[in-house]
Amino acid sequence: MRDFLKTGVPFIWLTGGALAICLLMIAGLVALVLYNGTGFFWPSNIEAVTLKDGQKAMGQRWDRQEIPASSRTGSGQFRIQLKVGNRDVYRSDFRWIDESDIQATQYPKDAVVFERREWGNFYGFIDALYERETRVSNTWDVLQDQLDKTRALHEQIRQIEEDAIGDLNRQIEALRLKKREIELGDGNADDMTAIDRESETHWASYEQLADQLAQLRAVNEMYRVEVRLIGGEVQQIATADIVRAHRPNQLGLVGKVGVYLDRVGEFLFDEPRESNTEGGIFPAIFGTVMMVFLMSLAAVPFGILAALYLREYARQGTLVRLIRIAVNNLAGVPSIVFGMFGLGFFVYGIGGSIDQLFFAEALPTPTYGTGGILWASLTLALLTVPVMIVSAEEALSAVPSDVRAGSLALGATQLQTILRVVLPGALPGILTGIILVIARGAGEVAPLMITGVVKLAPALPVDGIWPFFHLERKFMHLGFHIYDVGFQSPNVEAARPMVYTTTLLLMGIVLALNLVAILVRNRLRKRAGGPTF
Repeated sequence: MRDFLKTGVPFIWLTGGALAICLLMIAGLVALVLYNGTGFFWPSNIEAVTLKDGQKAMGQRWDRQEIPASSRTGSGQFRIQLKVGNRDVYRSDFRWIDESDIQATQYPKDAVVFERREWGNFYGFIDALYERETRVSNTWDVLQDQLDKTRALHEQIRQIEEDAIGDLNRQIEALRLKKREIELGDGNADDMTAIDRESETHWASYEQLADQLAQLRAVNEMYRVEVRLIGGEVQQIATADIVRAHRPNQLGLVGKVGVYLDRVGEFLFDEPRESNTEGGIFPAIFGTVMMVFLMSLAAVPFGILAALYLREYARQGTLVRLIRIAVNNLAGVPSIVFGMFGLGFFVYGIGGSIDQLFFAEALPTPTYGTGGILWASLTLALLTVPVMIVSAEEALSAVPSDVRAGSLALGATQLQTILRVVLPGALPGILTGIILVIARGAGEVAPLMITGVVKLAPALPVDGIWPFFHLERKFMHLGFHIYDVGFQSPNVEAARPMVYTTTLLLMGIVLALNLVAILVRNRLRKRAGGPTF
């Protein structure tokens, strides 16, 4: 037995088994996220159940669990969770029903799912469609046509609110700040009068746009659908409040795939609604990618330059060893510590000074002296710079010293040797460091919570308004979105699928960014004749 242990075979099996267990755990995690994340958008059938006591309930099956043995029904029994929706009527989206209490289950063909902008889904049967007080025939077809018109009107209203009125608000605010600047600088009365006249013109335009919005909203709320609930109650819903209406029990495979793709597109390209538990997460996607890009722009160059100095220029000794120890220790500092440093140094220190120097007329309202995507990106850059330094220095040390000596012997200067010999040879390893930086930065949440991330950002950091890049703005982030929906949502059960879908998307974005870096690294290694892995 002792000889067998000396051969090392048991340790090979031990390490291989540990690797297999790690891979199984990762595969299980990915499978769990995939199952719960991708299935959320599928339009499942509507069940109408009749209980033994005569009560009725209708909704989409959400879960099925075994009833604990300690309960009154004993073991071996199951209960189902129905998403009954109609929160404004039932005060709850879900209902647990014991299977033993169910007398009959039906799948009514004419049952409709109304996905609303507020209050979640509504389940019921269409009794009538009204245009003001006039009852409309051929209800389902007319409803679908009206929903298309409602979406167009809703988009027109949104454009007026965000573009025309938003532009007027910016101009009025700019005039207010200009007036404030003149007051601080003891400007003349003629300039103040001109600003007041221009402001009055803008306010007149604002009133016209407000009247136009009121007319559009009146037209948009002209149609109402009368819906009968499973219990017989009747409710009316304005078509302006409906995002989508479909009858899943009548849909075939092609129809359900169409609804599925439509909901996936809404998830990827629309804004959140209903406390972030429904709708899309495009602002969070945009904010995450932009923050990673800004963070990489700051962390990668400084990390490479620091590694170059430590490896190529600094005289190796006690001081350099201490610096390396400090860098390695920084890589292990909790991220919230970097967040507090970013808040104090970047936000209150640099940002507050910028406001005092360049935006004094806007004070006490801060411009850069509050959280924003710039300060959050720089904070994460500080967090990831140690990782970049260590990875880049290891890549530089992997370049053979004979190559350096040969370059210097042929008459190249040290700078030429670094630029033309050392860096090209170390570039694949440096790209490995960039991959680690992206993976670390994209998943961090704690520093962002105090340096600029918010639950819902009213505007993106990039738009068509000069100067186009608004780095002082707050932003949304997928990691914080997961935390907010999973732990801060007022409706936890309804928000749970959104946690999985957002997690799946964040994993996909990090994987895509890493794959790009890996492909570039493999191409560089192929040119250099090294292994491509």
